[in-house]
Amino acid sequence: MKFVTTWAVRPGQMPEAARRFVSGKATPPPQITTLGRWHKADISGGFTLFETDDAAAMYAFSAEWAPYLEIHTSAVVEDADAGPVLARLYAQ
Repeated sequence: MKFVTTWAVRPGQMPEAARRFVSGKATPPPQITTLGRWHKADISGGFTLFETDDAAAMYAFSAEWAPYLEIHTSAVVEDADAGPVLARLYAQ
């Protein structure tokens, strides 16, 4: 399952968030794969795409960053999965 996480640096936490990031703490545990990570140009936050079947691992990884980042995570589906559902429900 894929998850998109949006994150924003909490006020006053940029120095520690940056230290954690450059020291490798942004690497998730083995049961989570990072498919991509993008940083906003204004350095206020960004987006990460993960893949895992372990929602508890996602929760634990987010909890490690919660003091430094405001985090919002959503399970997502690709067009190939969404299209047939939408066609079934809304095709005319």
